[in-house]
Amino acid sequence: MQAINYYVIIDKIKEAPKKVGGLELTESQDKDVRYLKGKVISVGDQVPVVKKDDIVRYDKHAGHGIQYDDTLYYVIKVSDIVIVE
Repeated sequence: MQAINYYVIIDKIKEAPKKVGGLELTESQDKDVRYLKGKVISVGDQVPVVKKDDIVRYDKHAGHGIQYDDTLYYVIKVSDIVIVE
């Protein structure tokens, strides 16, 4: 599977729930989180800076899911990536 142009294929990284004041917040309660964490699986030929296997933060409303080999990946535009760790 290879991304093309300005697209990046991401595998979401599930983060541990946050604790606030001893209480564990579920995903639905943690609405302040704007950016999700993911591992780059493939980058298009027009994508600068980002490389395969980079860990990135991207807008949670970005892109769409794609099923490939029984795994759900996300296809986003490089402009939705805000941080490369």
